[in-house]
Amino acid sequence: MEIRLTLNGKKLAADVAADELLIDFLRAHGCLSVKRGCESSNCGLCTVLMDEKPVLSCSVLAARANGKSVYTLEGLQAEAEDFVGFIADQGAEQCGFCNPGFVMNTIALLRENPDPTDDEIRAFLAGNLCRCSGYEGQLRGIRAYLDSRKEARNG
Repeated sequence: MEIRLTLNGKKLAADVAADELLIDFLRAHGCLSVKRGCESSNCGLCTVLMDEKPVLSCSVLAARANGKSVYTLEGLQAEAEDFVGFIADQGAEQCGFCNPGFVMNTIALLRENPDPTDDEIRAFLAGNLCRCSGYEGQLRGIRAYLDSRKEARNG
């Protein structure tokens, strides 16, 4: 079946099998930030934005993306680079494997709520699995980024 979607801002038409998962479709189209981690929709490594909402691409058929806008980290580099350095400064990306999922969910969070509390950040990132850190580094990095934005505004 043919699907038409916008992938990282570019219109795309492609044939997909009825049972093809979105994660496989995206990786076949060069979006290697989308990773397979748990095979059970529990780790968040495959998070993408579909029509501005975070979804687990390992749990969505590619056909469901028909007519939608899908963004992966490859299409959001400029937005992500604002805060990923803050996360790295906190030592929260020890191996880096989980980073794309955290970054995608952080982008979604900050678009929805530009000034979240620590509890709101924790709740939004709860679906991301990281085996290296205790999640506090990611929280500290996001908080440091938010604080720096406040300081810049109050200048």
